[in-house]
Amino acid sequence: QVQLAESGGGLVQTGGSLRLSCAASGRTFRDYTIGWFRQTPGQEREFVVAIRWNSRHTYYSDSVKGRFTISRNNAQNSVSLQMNNLKTDDTAVYYCAADARIILSSIRYYVHYDYWGQGTQVTVSS
Repeated sequence: QVQLAESGGGLVQTGGSLRLSCAASGRTFRDYTIGWFRQTPGQEREFVVAIRWNSRHTYYSDSVKGRFTISRNNAQNSVSLQMNNLKTDDTAVYYCAADARIILSSIRYYVHYDYWGQGTQVTVSS
């Protein structure tokens, strides 16, 4: 089992940057695929990016590819999401999620992740 906690959200202007962190508890953190999702009011959670346990495989949504970068440090039980060139459309609550057995075809779908953080608000103003 793993517990997740996001941090690093805030208010930034268009074109700015933020770095989100997802801190995890649990000795088996390195076994988990970590995903980032975001959600706006009235909408379903949208896939942003995911990273496999060994960092060798990352998967980005088309909307953030080239602007966002995910990384993880298994020794520190943490995952970071560097967000550059932010746009107003990036405004959302950002969640990190974890799953130990998720397969590639499911990695972009929030329903397949077992563990979730509480979320952190990112607001991009024009």
